[in-house]
Amino acid sequence: MLSKNQQKNIRQLSRKKHRQESGLFVAEGEKLVHELLNSGWKADQIYSTEPLQQTPYTLVHLSEMKKISHLSSPSPILGVFHLPHYDSSAVNHQEFSLVLDNIADPGNLGTIIRLCDWFGIKNIFCSSNSVDCFNPKVVQSTMGSIARVRCHYVDLHTLIEDCDAKVFAATLDGSSHYKESFPSQGLLVMGSESHGISEALLEKIDHRITIPSFGGRGGAESLNVATATAILLGEIFRP
Repeated sequence: MLSKNQQKNIRQLSRKKHRQESGLFVAEGEKLVHELLNSGWKADQIYSTEPLQQTPYTLVHLSEMKKISHLSSPSPILGVFHLPHYDSSAVNHQEFSLVLDNIADPGNLGTIIRLCDWFGIKNIFCSSNSVDCFNPKVVQSTMGSIARVRCHYVDLHTLIEDCDAKVFAATLDGSSHYKESFPSQGLLVMGSESHGISEALLEKIDHRITIPSFGGRGGAESLNVATATAILLGEIFRP
């Protein structure tokens, strides 16, 4: 049986401060937990309402799982994992990477991480005011892609100033992405859901691209950032 203190500590992992202090985060669901384990991520504890094979775990009752789950409908398996430590200075810039400025919605970040996994992008550079990639909602929505895509929280101004490759900014007033020839290496910068890329950061980027609208007047004013990312990555990696 889980003590009240154990239950409290697991629930508090929904908060970034507690994750950073403890060095732990939560992953829920059989597929997600096993994806992390198979990728070599170190588990602090695995809790399950059902017997597991070849995985050390603590058996808990469904009523206990409900008390520690971060989901409205608890999964049978919840894992508490150690936060990984990434070295952004060791990233290979001879490939394409994504840059995210002030992305606040956990679902959007989770979807973007899955997109990067699909297109083979290994590194995402996030502004410090973007949502934490180990937020339980982000981890859940990655469907396991968090195991293969690294999110680095860095100073984006310095990153772009030091980048020797071509940097593209997704804006509403750029040239059509259909007309652009994308290199095999570079950075694609996507901005916040509400305000786009910050003006100070945008001033450092020469190549602005946009997804042209064909809806005419009265159509949608903008695209969801995850949707826009999917469209642009599809064009960047088109053979």
